[in-house]
Amino acid sequence: MKRYLIVIEETSTGYSAYSPDLPGCVSTGRTRELVEANMHEAIRFHLDGLREEAYEVPEPHSYSTYVEVPA
Repeated sequence: MKRYLIVIEETSTGYSAYSPDLPGCVSTGRTRELVEANMHEAIRFHLDGLREEAYEVPEPHSYSTYVEVPA
C-alpha cells in the first residue's frame, strides 16, 4: 500500500484537489468528503493508466507541515 499526499483547496463552488507526486491527477467535489473520495478514485485510475501504458509508477515522496509565524 502506498500513501500519496493530496492537497485540497476550497473554491467558489466547492473543493479541488491534486497530488504533487502525480502530475495531472486532479479532482473536484462540492464537499471536502466528496473531493477526497473523488481523488481516491482519480489516483486509482491514474495509477492503473500508468501501469497499462507501461509507465513507471512514481513513488510517493511529498509531505506536508505547518509553519507558525506571528500574525
